[in-house]
Amino acid sequence: MDAKKILVVDDSPTDLHLLSEILSKNGYSVVPAQSGEEAIELAKSEQPDLILMDIVMPGMNGFEATRAISKSPDTEAIPILIVSTKGQETDRVWGLRQGAKDYLVKPIDEQTLIGKIQSL
Repeated sequence: MDAKKILVVDDSPTDLHLLSEILSKNGYSVVPAQSGEEAIELAKSEQPDLILMDIVMPGMNGFEATRAISKSPDTEAIPILIVSTKGQETDRVWGLRQGAKDYLVKPIDEQTLIGKIQSL
């Protein structure tokens, strides 16, 4: 089985490390990014199988990056799973409206995360 490549976007080194550990342990290849701008560049150059996107980041936030990635012909086919501390229903609806395929609230449960990834 080829390791699926997942772009993990989070400005928190702790969350980035935690998500990377979970994914690596489950056989995924991880490409880290710490900003929305970096996420857009890496989505184009790396063409990951999936993107895990945080929302609250300095500069371009995750909603803006999700919209940019899902609207670009180069990256529109890449599914985006938002992983955020923002747990309001309005945040979830807005995230899905920007082009995300699903929305998870931190702290992340490993089984739930892997299940969502496999379903996408």
